[in-house]
Amino acid sequence: MDDSRSSAAPRTQRFYGLEWLRFLLGLYIVIFHTLHTYPSISDWSGYVTNVGFFSTSAFFLLSGFLLTHVYFGATGTMREPARSFWVKRFSNLYPLHIGSVLLAMAISTLVGYLAITDQDAGASIRFVLYDVNDGSSMASITHYMSNPELVINILLNLTLLHAWNPFYLTFNPVTWSISTLFFFYLVFPWIAPRLLKITALRRALAVTNLIYLIPPLLVIALTDFGTPETGLLHRNPIIRLPEFVAGILLYALYRQRSREGRLLSPAQQALLLGGVAVAVVIGSWLLQHGAHAWYYLLHNGLFLPAQLALIYVVAHWPSPDSARVKRLAIRLGGASLPMFALHVPLFVIFTRAERVLAGEPSLCLTDFSRCMDAAGSASLWAYPVFLAVTVVFCMLFQERAVVRVRHWLQRRLLPLVRNE
Repeated sequence: MDDSRSSAAPRTQRFYGLEWLRFLLGLYIVIFHTLHTYPSISDWSGYVTNVGFFSTSAFFLLSGFLLTHVYFGATGTMREPARSFWVKRFSNLYPLHIGSVLLAMAISTLVGYLAITDQDAGASIRFVLYDVNDGSSMASITHYMSNPELVINILLNLTLLHAWNPFYLTFNPVTWSISTLFFFYLVFPWIAPRLLKITALRRALAVTNLIYLIPPLLVIALTDFGTPETGLLHRNPIIRLPEFVAGILLYALYRQRSREGRLLSPAQQALLLGGVAVAVVIGSWLLQHGAHAWYYLLHNGLFLPAQLALIYVVAHWPSPDSARVKRLAIRLGGASLPMFALHVPLFVIFTRAERVLAGEPSLCLTDFSRCMDAAGSASLWAYPVFLAVTVVFCMLFQERAVVRVRHWLQRRLLPLVRNE
């Protein structure tokens, strides 16, 4: 999302709290995918990172909530035709997706060539891991794509269809979320008006949650937690659609209760946030010590009430008085999707550069091979620097690259759909 205001609502209405939330969700995804790589904290880092999927699901919910606010506001009619909506959404997602995939492919090729670590020697754009959750060894799930597989997956990435591959993630693995988001955007003009006609919204949310739990329950009952079922639950757009639907319904509930003057009191907000914290702690413990089945249940449905509560509470937070704080919230919120898409290749660049600098970097001027061999190890003390660099880079990448390409695409594509 690049805007959270509604043309139908007052122009000053903006959910600044949700801008901060989507930034924090993006930051937690970065931590989820990177912190566990430091061996010195492996005893406890899992408790911090193992519920990272909470952020992705909450982000899908938040997308449904904000899109409905922007394009419907106080009405039941979408404020612009579906085709122009699709062009705008495509123009926002595609430059980021293609840019991140090209960067990841280049970094993967370079890392495999430099082979700074033992694991780097196997790096390649062909390298993938089969999606399983059955305790299989790394060797048994490692796969290198054949030429036909490589061509097919390049085409899937070019067409934003790569989330439909249930077997493995390719090139820049985290961009499956962009593919899934694009599917949500395609169906939004059709499903949102129908969902907004529902009056029993809390019942609709409960039914949506129950529907979302059906696939993981079937997988638990009928499979051995292998492939393709793990990949289907992880990223299939249809299976993940209830999260987006729940976001639309949540906005309808917020709008309904706002009209009735029945918003949450500070005490109620604190109580709900306490419930969210308890749910996350229990979920983290179950993922560390429980059976494999808990992963599927928590990933696909059990966390949904906590995610709904979190977004609903933050939507109540008032706008800050400071214009500077408002501007910062908007900029950091806008950086959230680039943080989702770019953090893996950025982490690889950062840690490999750090390893070279920790060794004998002067050798790189005279004997490049020995310089790579002399590389040291990555330090946890440099990790805050990586996080700061990632946030700043993604914020600037969104503002200086994605926004410009988005405007360029819109200038050329919008007249085509408006003239039809």
